[in-house]
Amino acid sequence: MARIVLGAGTSHTPLLTLNGARWSERAADDLKNQRLVLSDGRTLSYQMLQAERGEPYAERARREHFIEQHRVAQVALEHLADAIEAAAPDVMIVIGDDQAELFGTDNMPAVAIYYGADVVMHPWPDLDKEPAWRIPVTDGYAMDAAHVFPGHPELAEYLVRRLIAAEIDVGVARSVPDPVRNGFGHAYGFIVKRLMRGRRIPMIPVLLNTYFPPNTPLPRRCYDIGRALRAAVESSPLDLKVCIIASGGLSHFVTDEVLDRRVLEALRLGDRSQLDTLPEHALLSGSSEIRNWIMLGGAIAGLKNTWCEYYPIYRTPAGTGVGLAFATWHEH
Repeated sequence: MARIVLGAGTSHTPLLTLNGARWSERAADDLKNQRLVLSDGRTLSYQMLQAERGEPYAERARREHFIEQHRVAQVALEHLADAIEAAAPDVMIVIGDDQAELFGTDNMPAVAIYYGADVVMHPWPDLDKEPAWRIPVTDGYAMDAAHVFPGHPELAEYLVRRLIAAEIDVGVARSVPDPVRNGFGHAYGFIVKRLMRGRRIPMIPVLLNTYFPPNTPLPRRCYDIGRALRAAVESSPLDLKVCIIASGGLSHFVTDEVLDRRVLEALRLGDRSQLDTLPEHALLSGSSEIRNWIMLGGAIAGLKNTWCEYYPIYRTPAGTGVGLAFATWHEH
């Protein structure tokens, strides 16, 4: 019988693939951003945000601070990679969000499972037109080429059938015929490239539509799907050790420590009521990836939170950035 031996979550921001000395290059793009979405649902330009807030994070948005934050974040990633190595999973279920990489607005399921044998990455398009900091990021995301990673068709198809039986109508995909046009994105490539340490652990991508209304699942629905996913794994007759990991988040592109700490505390305590009642307007734009963690919360309910690190990153004086989070859950 399959069992979940490790639950985990990690941010996958480009900052985790860039040396801290280069974070200011990413920050320069924030200064030009005309559509920064706040946790109250408002959309502001950086200039409007600055006019409203001033520059309360000027001391944190410095090169020396970036270098130190990069260092501690890499230590956290090594800790998470150690936990995966120690758990020695036979398969990784990765809960991520598709950002028009495999799916598009012509076909965007609310939630889907990939049950193909080959998980094929989507090379970053038009890289020559991107800012220079994007080049090492594509490598860190395994989006520098059409890399092929192993899937686990047998377990994945079983999970689909069990979820359908549990009245959760999931979309499916099982091949990537043209990775230049459509393929897997950073939510999945980052996990392989940064945390698997070269091991070819079969991966089952769970693709959650967090970014693109109108069919983004409600927080409570994400949690329920996570619980059903856990039940499906544990009902499988396959003798497998499974790691389930959420990829993405937390708040961005304007950092919200209050929101992030609420989410992490609810996950630590197993308090689904706090997750169910997160306002939808707080889960927009980049912060929508918190839904991946909420689904994880359903899947790891009853497991013990054994480690958690959180680092609020402010890469500009007005407070744009990301809430970095890393966590693990184990059996009691």
